[in-house]
Amino acid sequence: MRYHDVVDRTTLSIPGPLLERLRRAAAERRTSMADLVREAIEEKLAAHRPTPRCLGVGASGYRDTAREASEVRAEPRTWR
Repeated sequence: MRYHDVVDRTTLSIPGPLLERLRRAAAERRTSMADLVREAIEEKLAAHRPTPRCLGVGASGYRDTAREASEVRAEPRTWR
């Protein structure tokens, strides 16, 4: 299997100063800019922890829901 069979090419828009820093870092490490970009993306994605989908399920957007519910609560029944 050849390298180009498993790698997709893409185009990135990088601001000039950042591109210059990338060029310098690649030269200092004696590697390609593409290798540095792939390494940075791998590190960023490895550190990413998605927010659990269950958080905020009951978020109504109202902060006084519990207080309002206590005001309309029926009188408790006696157990006798």
